[in-house]
Amino acid sequence: MSGQKELELACERMTYGPNAIAHDAEGRAVFVSGAVAGDRVRAVVDREEGRWAHARATEVLEPSASRVAPACPYASVCGGCPWAALSYDAQREAKRAAVVDALARVGRLGLDRAEALVAPLVSPSDPWGYRNKVELAVSREGGKVSLGMHAAGDAGVVRVKKCALLDRKHAGAVRSVAGALSYLSGSHGLDLERVGVRVSLRTGDVEVALWDRPGPFPRAQAAKVLQDALCPTSVVRVMQKGPAKARRIAGVECLSGAGSWSEVIGAERMRVSAPSFFQVNTKGAEKLVELVTEALDPRPDEEAMDLYCGAGTFTLPLARRAGFVSAVESYGPAVRDLRRNLEAAGLDNVDPIGGDAGREFPDTNADVIVVDPPRAGLAEDVVRRLSEQPARAIAYVSCDPATLARDLARFEEAGTFSPARVTPVDLFPQTFHVECVTLLERARAPHGGQR
Repeated sequence: MSGQKELELACERMTYGPNAIAHDAEGRAVFVSGAVAGDRVRAVVDREEGRWAHARATEVLEPSASRVAPACPYASVCGGCPWAALSYDAQREAKRAAVVDALARVGRLGLDRAEALVAPLVSPSDPWGYRNKVELAVSREGGKVSLGMHAAGDAGVVRVKKCALLDRKHAGAVRSVAGALSYLSGSHGLDLERVGVRVSLRTGDVEVALWDRPGPFPRAQAAKVLQDALCPTSVVRVMQKGPAKARRIAGVECLSGAGSWSEVIGAERMRVSAPSFFQVNTKGAEKLVELVTEALDPRPDEEAMDLYCGAGTFTLPLARRAGFVSAVESYGPAVRDLRRNLEAAGLDNVDPIGGDAGREFPDTNADVIVVDPPRAGLAEDVVRRLSEQPARAIAYVSCDPATLARDLARFEEAGTFSPARVTPVDLFPQTFHVECVTLLERARAPHGGQR
């Protein structure tokens, strides 16, 4: 490793990550932070690993035609929007290309087939101000708590006045929450690990979630300073136990207000507790629901299955259209949210099942299926179980092109289902992340007969 080697590099394209990629004089791949595709930069190598290296751009010698001035003044130091200096049109092109590349290489579908499968990228929201949630990082200076955004490259905490990714009405909530909790830490011990802020333009809800470990906590004082600073509709404390990489929820306390956060997606109003996953882009979540329901077209006489269903983003609209839904979710807080949302919606044609999708795979024959697994994708046994279903279609919602591609290859190997269409959806502008909705249909033999 050398922190001194300096290179001049022509950046060729974006990786599926925060960096641009270039090649040095020996042809070795160099991943360049602080650069965008098309830039010619001077960069300092900060890591070498034989066949590749990582470098940090120190000077843009010739800016790319796709380089723009970021709309956020903190973009160069904050880790929240690593593609902010890349024009939005170029972001869109790079994201679709990343999906095509993953299907071709990881999924072994070949470039021509991958190009034919992947639809144009859908952009459901504005490129800025689209998030309903931010998480604040915590640092401690002389016993006092300081909060802000995660710095680029995990280099600590960046204190900001507002977050340009959070919806514009609430962009200043970051500063208000950080200031209130920093003030409180001057007189009360706060051992916070992180702080979540969820907001909704549609319901008016604002929730602050304080994540820490079990033990003494200034409950009333925390509720008061946050009320004075932000007037939230809910303040909760989420206590965790266990080692850093295997945290588990030890309890959730409502410090003030409703104790949960609500949002409207399409025709559904959903209530979500702080530990539960919910898409950070509400308009994007609506587009995912629309794509899934259009792809599956569930009918009143059909049975549906929803694996990794969370608090019910897809379960509720499926239940409105299908005769019955088996919904499986392993995370306890989300299962409780799902039951509450079903009750509030007056839906009694759903069987909410708590547990791992592989171990609690529904003992039923579904006509249509939706799967929305975490970034790790589907376990091999789940792909096998799905491939044994008599369903006419599966909608696979994925947040990682590589694990999606791997799983599509497994479906092809099993021979029952084959991808018919992959639609990339930009839920996360200014970042490299992209969501995909894949329609899998029953595979046909070469001469048109069912396999």
